[in-house]
Amino acid sequence: MGDESKPVDGEVNANKYFSKTAATDAEVSFEHRSAPPETRLYKKRWVIVLLFSSYSLCNSYQWIQYGIINNIFMRFYGVDSFTIDWMSMIYMLTYIPLIFPVSWLLDKKGLRVIALVAAALNCTGTWIKVASARPDLFPVTFLGQFTCSVAQVFILGMPSRIASVGFGSEEVSTACSIGVFGNQLGIAIGFLVPPILVPNVDNLDELAAHIRVMFYITAGVATFLFVLVVIVFQERPEIPPTHAQAAARQISPENYSYTASILRLLRNKAFILLVITYGLNVGCFYAVSTLLNRMIIEHYPGEEVNAGRIGLTIVIAGMVGSLICGIWLDRSKTYKQTTLAVYVMSLVGLVLYAFTLDLGHLWVVFITAGTLGFFMTGYLPLGFEFAVELTYPESEGTSSGLLNCSAQVFGIIFTICQGKIMDSFNTLAGNLFLCAFLLIGTIITGADRSILICSSLIEENDTPDVSISCFCVVVF
Repeated sequence: MGDESKPVDGEVNANKYFSKTAATDAEVSFEHRSAPPETRLYKKRWVIVLLFSSYSLCNSYQWIQYGIINNIFMRFYGVDSFTIDWMSMIYMLTYIPLIFPVSWLLDKKGLRVIALVAAALNCTGTWIKVASARPDLFPVTFLGQFTCSVAQVFILGMPSRIASVGFGSEEVSTACSIGVFGNQLGIAIGFLVPPILVPNVDNLDELAAHIRVMFYITAGVATFLFVLVVIVFQERPEIPPTHAQAAARQISPENYSYTASILRLLRNKAFILLVITYGLNVGCFYAVSTLLNRMIIEHYPGEEVNAGRIGLTIVIAGMVGSLICGIWLDRSKTYKQTTLAVYVMSLVGLVLYAFTLDLGHLWVVFITAGTLGFFMTGYLPLGFEFAVELTYPESEGTSSGLLNCSAQVFGIIFTICQGKIMDSFNTLAGNLFLCAFLLIGTIITGADRSILICSSLIEENDTPDVSISCFCVVVF
């Protein structure tokens, strides 16, 4: 069971101007004042992050389970393709108004409460869907998807918080990547499994049976994971993993203002530019994922299963990219250079995918889609960790929440616009529309001096320097 002591505001350090990287080596300042506090790494930290990754997987799987068999659900429920697109976009829309109150709850109530609410909502949504496997019950299935989308809001901001509260300074990026890994794996399974479980059969009764089986399997997994969260998930380890966390525990929650934190973040030019570029990149990924079935079926009719496999390829390649980027950042701290390189390669990957989609060779699409996924999805942990470095000592839940909010806004805009362009012109025009915005993001990432200088300061300073974060937040 979880530790019932007062929740930690893990990101609020006693010295509010340390950079995050410097603060993880805070023993220097402790040694000047007194003997450093006890720190310890528990094996259970890996159980916690893997459990989080699992229920994040279960939730993100459901994001794309309708969209990847868009044509089948259109026929079953008697609705148009845009309506089914909203079964994915509801995840994005719900996030935007709820992220701020949920981030506040994460700061005030802590990890265990947020984890319990997320798992409970996800479980509830899956059982609502079980009751919706009839052609006349589309509103019910939409309600189930909406409930799961609310659960997602309680999930997406947690990886960086779990990593900082329970892991050592050399493990933070890796742990964060594992948390993001579960979300990506869920999307991968969401691409692969629905086309297999729900074949495109003509008989509606038979189709309803297949859909019901898919919903029951999801509900069973969600229920099992909810029980595990109740039993296993804890608020924080008894002894902090780093001196920075030990210092953070000395700060009273009453001394932390969520509103003031938001305002400080909005005045941080480097962070705001990162919010924009992150939103452009991840928003493109959301649009490609949501519309993948439509793009593949247009050029390769009857290939619903291969459309799912192409989506799987995108995400699996991205998972590899995420882990590699996380491990690389733990060792190099080259945030700016790595972010720019991955952004450029994301643009190259999307251009290749756009111009090879209609060649008539599925194996080419698999290769270009995998290249796109490796870099575009690999960008996810980069954005989270770079944001933490640029904004420390602000709450990691708040900074990651703003990043995700930007991604959802751009995701909705890009999905709607690309879908309309595809309807009016063709898939190439729709993909080139996304390429234009990735190019804009690449230029901003490469040209902005504020991000470059903040990143250089982070990389070059391994001991606490009270001027670094202040300089990054205020001067620009």
